[in-house]
Amino acid sequence: MRVSRIGAWVVLGVIVVYYAVPMIAMARFAFQRIPVIKLTPDNIFDKWTIAPLSDTFADPGFRSAAGWSIALAIATALVTIVLLVPTMTYAHLNSPRARKIIELSAILPFVVPAIALVIGFAGAFRGVAPVLLRNTYGLVPLYVITALPFTHRALESGLAALDLRTLVDASRSLGASWPRTMLSVIAPNIRPSIATATFLSLTVVFGEFTIASLLLRNTLPLYLAYAQPSDPQGALAVGLVLTLVTTVFVALSNRFGKKVQS
Repeated sequence: MRVSRIGAWVVLGVIVVYYAVPMIAMARFAFQRIPVIKLTPDNIFDKWTIAPLSDTFADPGFRSAAGWSIALAIATALVTIVLLVPTMTYAHLNSPRARKIIELSAILPFVVPAIALVIGFAGAFRGVAPVLLRNTYGLVPLYVITALPFTHRALESGLAALDLRTLVDASRSLGASWPRTMLSVIAPNIRPSIATATFLSLTVVFGEFTIASLLLRNTLPLYLAYAQPSDPQGALAVGLVLTLVTTVFVALSNRFGKKVQS
């Protein structure tokens, strides 16, 4: 027992070092005005500044990219919840076969490369709905699909933990409509799952690069990629902040996920 506990702590220590060392190196490069070759124990705490971060925040290009990423993240989370919760509820209640199809579809983004997804999307909607290719919000359907493996699992766990049939029958017998049942009965009971799916959607959007790059959209990951050659310190500083933000989202999704399991 003691050996297994020591082994667990060793593994945990290795993981912490594996993630902490790159983060510390990023922070030193982004916020310290001393080249790494000139670092010594005497000047390790000298010339630290947040100027690269504040200068990048003042850049109009950054503000535009960050604004679009935030808007896309919120839109993706809303579309995900509005689309998946009623669909998955119906599948749980009336169609076990549809539930299996939804589950199979949810893992396809792990198999289909992003470039294939974009090419298929562009080919399908170029003649039918070209506005989806011209408008930045056309990224939302692609982001919903990309986040589907994570959001589906979060919502599936919440719905599976409920006695849906009893809740729905009770609500309907009291005269509630289906929209009222969804909003007042089902949604409050899977609130932790909805929160988890929302945080996971935000995380996916803030970190997605390939789709936005192929469709030439000005999102935050693209801004960081293009700004790095001219302003490496500022780009790395924002990248570090973005990493911390997404880490918080993942931690929050994990916390709400534990509430669902309990």
